[in-house]
Amino acid sequence: MRIHLTSVLVDDQAKAEQFYTEVLGFVKKYDVPAGGARWLTVVSPQDPDGTELLLEPAGHPAVAPFKDALVADGIPYTQFAVEDVQAEYERLSALGVHFTQPPTEMGPVTTAVFDDTCGNLIQIATQPSL
Repeated sequence: MRIHLTSVLVDDQAKAEQFYTEVLGFVKKYDVPAGGARWLTVVSPQDPDGTELLLEPAGHPAVAPFKDALVADGIPYTQFAVEDVQAEYERLSALGVHFTQPPTEMGPVTTAVFDDTCGNLIQIATQPSL
């Protein structure tokens, strides 16, 4: 068993597509009409056949209170791995990304948290080589 697909609930798929591809650097894999929305997935350019991230519309009534509560408590919705949190923090900050937590060492892991502009906090993390 392996993880093939995971999702992030987004307020606006077009805005999410722009942010996740042009700012974060993911590559669009699928963009298929699905009713009033799209089946819109992105992947890492380093692993185009790897795990897909579905930019899923946040239209269900339970989504807004859930996402609002996570953001209010500063809890990231998901986490992405990066090689160097500090370098990625500097790159994304220069592109105007708002961080709610700057790079912070937490034992052997360094993390930072940013706002994805689509209603989510996302954590990036670097784990040292073991």
